[in-house]
Amino acid sequence: MLAFFRFLAGTFLLIAVIAAVYDGTRSLGTGGLAMTSLIEHWSRLSPALLNAAQGAVARVTHPLVWEMGLRKLLGVPAWAAFAFLGLLCAYAGRRRRRVNVYAN
Repeated sequence: MLAFFRFLAGTFLLIAVIAAVYDGTRSLGTGGLAMTSLIEHWSRLSPALLNAAQGAVARVTHPLVWEMGLRKLLGVPAWAAFAFLGLLCAYAGRRRRRVNVYAN
């Protein structure tokens, strides 16, 4: 299980670096700061899946859950979200320090 978390950590951190390079390249091209959010990437990659997810959340919960909660959560820059997930998985997949306990 630890190896799986380490693999996920590497994958998420790689995606974070790719997203940061993408945003950096766009920033240099436009002359200003340009950061792409998760929802922008998602809408470019698969708009049908984004609409299906929005409909499913609205059907299962309340439509405001999508508008007030998930839309704000998906509005963070993609590199920051994937870096956070990568660091979280790296922490979960770290090797634990072995502690020797001796009882007298």
